[in-house]
Amino acid sequence: MTRIATIRKRADFVAANRGIRVARPGFVLLVNRDCAPAAEADMRFGVTVTRKIGNAVVRNRMKRRFRALLREALPHGGIPGADHVLIGREGGVERDFSLLREELAVALARATAGKGDPPRKRAGKPRR
Repeated sequence: MTRIATIRKRADFVAANRGIRVARPGFVLLVNRDCAPAAEADMRFGVTVTRKIGNAVVRNRMKRRFRALLREALPHGGIPGADHVLIGREGGVERDFSLLREELAVALARATAGKGDPPRKRAGKPRR
């Protein structure tokens, strides 16, 4: 049986940003294989949704849906010993749950194969 824990520390969320990034219409999946192995679990997950997405009701609904998806998909599709972080995107809360499930399965398969999306371009003014 696979033991799954929740990421609680901000430093672990920030560290996940250095890993593989797979973007989908409803979410962005970050997978960090270089994390320190947690003694309490085989793999960990975290969910984050920014205030740009909506009010607290909308954000909490999206987080509940993402947690349910991750608890269902990680035991057979996740990367053992890695941190998995889902970042909610605009429109993710309105997407059909079965469609989100399929997108997460594809994103996990891409992350397992090491096929992440290219890094994002920096927003804002160019540095000198």
